Amino acid sequence: RGGCWSYRRNCRGNPNCLVGIGEHVWLGEIDENSFHNIDDPNCERRKKNAFVGLTNLGATCYVNTFLQMWFLNLELRQALYLCPSTCSEYVAGEGIPNDKVDYEPQTICEHLQYLFALLQNSKRRYIDPSGFVKALGLDTGQQQDAQEFSKLFMSLLEDTLSKQKNPDVRNIVQKQFCGEYAYVTVCNQCGRESKLVSKFYELELNIQGHKQLTDCITEFLKEEKLEGDNRYFCETCQSKQNATRKIRLLSLPCTLNLQLMRFVFDRQTGHKKKLNTYIGFSELLDMEPFMEQKNGVYVYELSAVLIHRGVSAYSGHYIAHVKDPQTGEWYKFNDEDIEKMEGKKLQLGIEEDLAEPSKSQTRKPKCGKGTHCSRNAYMLVYRLQTREKSLTVEVPAFLQELVERDNCKFEEWCNEMAEMRKQSVARGKIKHEEVKELYKRLPAEAGSPYDFISLEWLQKWLDESTPPKPIDNTACLCSHGKLHPDKISIMKRISEYVADFFYRRYGGGPRLNVKALCKDCVVERCRILRLKNQLNEDYKTVTNLLKITVKGNDGFWVGKASLRSWRQLALEQLNEQDEDAEHSNGKMNGNAQNKDESNEEKREEEEELNFNEDIVCPHGDLCISENERRVVSKEAWEKLKQYFPKAPEFPNNRECCSQCKILEREGEENEALHKMMASEQKTSLQNLFHDKCRPCLGSWPQETDELYIVSQFFVEEWRKFVRRPTRCSPVSSVGNSALLCPHGGLMFTYASMTKEDSKLIALIWPSEWERIQKLFVVDHVIKITRTQAAGADPESALYTSEPQLCPECREGLLCQQQRDLREYTQATIYIHKVVDNKKVMKDAAPELNVSSSEAEEEREENKPEGEQDPDFNQTNGGAKRQKISHQSYIAYQKQGIRRSTRHRKVRGEKALLVSANQTLKELKIQIMHAFSVAPFDQNLSIDGKILSDDTATLGSLGVIPESVILLKADEPIADYAAMDDVMQGEEGGIPGS
Repeated sequence: RGGCWSYRRNCRGNPNCLVGIGEHVWLGEIDENSFHNIDDPNCERRKKNAFVGLTNLGATCYVNTFLQMWFLNLELRQALYLCPSTCSEYVAGEGIPNDKVDYEPQTICEHLQYLFALLQNSKRRYIDPSGFVKALGLDTGQQQDAQEFSKLFMSLLEDTLSKQKNPDVRNIVQKQFCGEYAYVTVCNQCGRESKLVSKFYELELNIQGHKQLTDCITEFLKEEKLEGDNRYFCETCQSKQNATRKIRLLSLPCTLNLQLMRFVFDRQTGHKKKLNTYIGFSELLDMEPFMEQKNGVYVYELSAVLIHRGVSAYSGHYIAHVKDPQTGEWYKFNDEDIEKMEGKKLQLGIEEDLAEPSKSQTRKPKCGKGTHCSRNAYMLVYRLQTREKSLTVEVPAFLQELVERDNCKFEEWCNEMAEMRKQSVARGKIKHEEVKELYKRLPAEAGSPYDFISLEWLQKWLDESTPPKPIDNTACLCSHGKLHPDKISIMKRISEYVADFFYRRYGGGPRLNVKALCKDCVVERCRILRLKNQLNEDYKTVTNLLKITVKGNDGFWVGKASLRSWRQLALEQLNEQDEDAEHSNGKMNGNAQNKDESNEEKREEEEELNFNEDIVCPHGDLCISENERRVVSKEAWEKLKQYFPKAPEFPNNRECCSQCKILEREGEENEALHKMMASEQKTSLQNLFHDKCRPCLGSWPQETDELYIVSQFFVEEWRKFVRRPTRCSPVSSVGNSALLCPHGGLMFTYASMTKEDSKLIALIWPSEWERIQKLFVVDHVIKITRTQAAGADPESALYTSEPQLCPECREGLLCQQQRDLREYTQATIYIHKVVDNKKVMKDAAPELNVSSSEAEEEREENKPEGEQDPDFNQTNGGAKRQKISHQSYIAYQKQGIRRSTRHRKVRGEKALLVSANQTLKELKIQIMHAFSVAPFDQNLSIDGKILSDDTATLGSLGVIPESVILLKADEPIADYAAMDDVMQGEEGGIPGS
């Protein structure tokens, strides 16, 4: 033991080494902070004059950037505070009514009000916006298009506020963010000017090919010539004329949002990409040169820059640089973290360095004073420059009380954490003294009483973060309830004095003292080790003994397969015994039990591998096949028995199994009988066997007025037997009940048997039916009869069935089939991406070029009313109708003889696994991963019907297993050609072709 104390690492496998098991943490002086792993709650407290951050819920950084930007729009914040709330029945001095104790915002406005109030007066360093995000129905794990989100939310907010009575609240979105421009088209021939006035909430500026923001605005407003095929239909001229078109800015809002179109559609790849080009912009922006009326105030100052870090349009991180309108200082908002910029300046440099470097990347241009340059900015926000004093926005009393409640909760949490830290320190100090004292007395002195204790438990006792559980030594016990010799390596030998203390303090057991080691297991381990060492010698001995020819009845029967692999089997068995010895205790940890179970399963699967069991017959006796066994000498058998003491033993003179002999004789007789039966049945029903000269319901044969029906399943099983009578069982009965409902009525109409159900039945000639009745047991006779008046037109014939159709069951079956198509839990559908609105199915999928009758079959299957065939007269019998189950038919379907309607995938298609109850939105997300097309760019349709309701389930939209859905990906429109129709439609013009 003495030598070990000089090392700091524990000697694995040595039960006497007690160094390096975690004791160093407790020896010497200890800092108080090491007694707990709880952070100081004051780190979560908001600092003085600092802004409050927002938690990122997974992929919601784009939402957080907009929330901070809108919060610092003081006019918007003030207007929102003026909105009446479900909690604004606050009465001064009385507090919020009792029934509002657990106030939860209900509307989008209330969520935003409460968030803004918390951002303004919370004591927390950051707050959780999950209520607001959930109210908007956003997926926290999916990053949306930030610019799209901004548009949709502004539209939603305007719609919500439009219902307010207070005009300052009702018009805040228009006043702050809404401007007007006009699409103006001038006819070159007559000079007629047509104007379409439109509102805007942001200007979408193309940045491709530009270096400055002003260039982007100039391009947005540039004049476009309409010539050639793109000429304009003039109302005055009443003909197509050359024309010019441009956008004129009529009015601008207080807050001017400029969307830089960094995320563009790439025609080659079929999805969006990010443009990482640099764009320069100034802190002051004079919009007067771009306005139609020049007599207003149009000087704007930069108030926010929204940044997207990352090179992909589908991932990355969003942050915001926003100016505090009250102090003029710039802040960087990055979810929970907010950083104040030095010297009241906007600093974008660090953001630009984070973009991935590229060889083709242009060098950053030089920026003069008051100008900035960015390749990651996707939105610039400018505020109208005014000399008015900045607003002071007070939180309304009812919201302030809610904020104070949250602040109280935060203070309670801080106190609770501080108390936990305090208690943890107190516990740690007590433990420190205990460990220092006990660790000195831990080693067992020579000749003194000792205990074995689990190393794992000792390490947990020394681990300050986890209070130890009761001592559990069961994992170290053998099947005899004593200490297993193989477990000594994971045990430590400690003094009886310390062991007494541990069991008194922590409980548990059983105690393992000096007499705990299991003698039986030690003996068994020695036996196994001896056999393992001896195995190679014995293998040579047995190999030589097998060469000697055995005379007389002294030998033993051994399986040839067992002899070929006996060394491997012996080694596996010895290893198994080793493992069994190690894991012999049933009360062990879960892993050992699982291993036992897996070994058991393995043994069940590979039972034939047990030595000499390859010559045991099913009755437990010697098998009759002499080719599979041979005789070995008594000496060889005794050697083998040392390794396989439980192997079945068959002396040389043992008779084969008498039962097997009888069965072999019977089997030979049965084979001969089956061959004879098959030959007789084949001769008797030759045409049915070869599928020749079969009658057809669609064109009824003239030579008979009646036909019989059997199930196609019966015919196929019978043919199998006739082909291979020695391998397949003979068919004894026809089994027509599968074609009937529970009341004994037929499940098919005449029309369906000529079409989609024709694959389920086989038609039988009357002469064949007579023979079938002699050869097989017939449970139900099913017959179809044709009746027609003498000399009448064959087309006027009536067809009746015996038994007659059961209409209710038939209808129920069709409903069940339809329901099954609507209620699937996992099925394959196919998404086919359409290019240029073309989908040539016949070229793409030749297997779909089927006959028109097959297409009709598909249609027929979906129309229960189409089953009423006037020529198929089935009289209603007196059978009592009841609510039916389709068990017999379902069982029949499971026999695998329904016509396959499986779709084969073609180029440009991808298969997706879906369920009927998932929404269209969830499918769009699957499609996005498969085709890299964002959900808002997907146009989906099935059978000509547009799929637009994102909240609807696939079952309700008629998406059934094996459906093909067409996907058309949106591409951005680069010019105003699409606007032409809108404009002329407004003016009542006739669109040109």
